Amino acid sequence: MKRIILTGGGTAGHVTPNIALLPRLKDAGYEVFYIGSVDGMEKKLIEAQGIPYYGIATGKLRRYFDLKNFTDPFRVIKGFTQAMHLMKQLKPDVVFSKGGFVSVPVVIAAGRKHIPVICHESDLTPGLANKLTMPSAAKVCCNFPETLQYLPPKKAVLTGCPIRKELSEGSREAALKLTGFSADRPVLMVMGGSLGATAVNKAVRDALPELLKDWQIIHLCGKGKLDESLKGTPGYLQFEYVQKELPDLFALCDLVISRAGANAICELLALKKPTLLIPLSAKASRGDQILNARSFERQGFSMVLEEEELTTESLLHAVSELNAHRADYIHAMEASPQSDAIGKILQLLEEVTA
Repeated sequence: MKRIILTGGGTAGHVTPNIALLPRLKDAGYEVFYIGSVDGMEKKLIEAQGIPYYGIATGKLRRYFDLKNFTDPFRVIKGFTQAMHLMKQLKPDVVFSKGGFVSVPVVIAAGRKHIPVICHESDLTPGLANKLTMPSAAKVCCNFPETLQYLPPKKAVLTGCPIRKELSEGSREAALKLTGFSADRPVLMVMGGSLGATAVNKAVRDALPELLKDWQIIHLCGKGKLDESLKGTPGYLQFEYVQKELPDLFALCDLVISRAGANAICELLALKKPTLLIPLSAKASRGDQILNARSFERQGFSMVLEEEELTTESLLHAVSELNAHRADYIHAMEASPQSDAIGKILQLLEEVTA
C-alpha cells in the first residue's frame, strides 16, 4: 500500500480540494496522512474525515512590514524540523501540496528526503508559498491555461481543481421540496459569499422586482446578511449559508451569479453551470478574482461584470444575455480539458511513484 501525505492550510481553499481527493485516494489503495498547522482551521476539517493529522509550527511569509516578520522565520525553521521528522516517521511515497504557508516546510522537507511532490496552484498567478516550493516539486498542477506561463515548463500540468464528488450528486426533487419552488419556472442562484458580498447582495435585491418576473431565486447571502424585510417574498429564498443542501440546490438552478474565487468557479465549471461572475474588486483584494474571472470569460465558461459597473440595469442585462446564450456556455464547459482534475492528479501520482 502506497503512503501519501497531503498538506495545505490557512483557508478552506487550501483544504477542500485535498478533501475532494480522499475517496479516490482510498479507492486507489493509498494510506493517507495530513500535515497542517497546529491550530489551523484545516485541523478540524481533516479530523472530521478520519484522516491522521499532524500539526507543525508555521509562520506567515509577508510581503509587508510586520513585527511578526522577525519571529515567524524561526517558526518556519521549527516547522521544517518537525516536517523532516514526520517524513522519517511516516515514510510517504509521495506528497501532494495544495499550498498555504504550512505547505512550505513540508514540501521542502520532502524534497530533502527525495520524496516526490506534486503541488497545486488554484489562482491564475502563483502565490508566494507555491513559488517557494516549486523547485522541490516534480509536477505543478494549475486551474487556468494562463498559469502555465508562470510555471516551470517541464513541471506544469493543466488539471483543473479537485471537486467534491457529492456536489454533482444533488437531487432536484429534494431542492424543490426544500424551497417550495415551482418545477416549471427557471431558478437563478446567487452566491454572494461573506467577504465583500454587500455590493452583490444589494444589486440583486434592488433588481428583485424585475428578476422575479422571470426567475425563482436562491440567494446565499452570507452570515448576518439576511434581509428580514424580504422574508416570505414569493419565488425568493435567502440562506446565510448552506452545506449539506448545496448539492441539491445546484441540481435545481439553471444560472448562477457568483464571486470569482478559484475553487468556487471550478466547482461551477465541473457542474456545467453558466455563471455571471462579479469578481471581488482589486481595491479589496490582490486582484486574483478579476484574473480568474477574465480567464473563464476567455474560455467561454462565464460572463463577467466588474463590481465597479454593477447597477440594477447592468445586472438585469447581463442575466438576460447569459440566459440567451446558456447552451453555448454549457457546450464550452463540456469541452473543457479541466473537467476531470481528480483523474489527472491520480495519474500524476502514479507516474511520480512508479
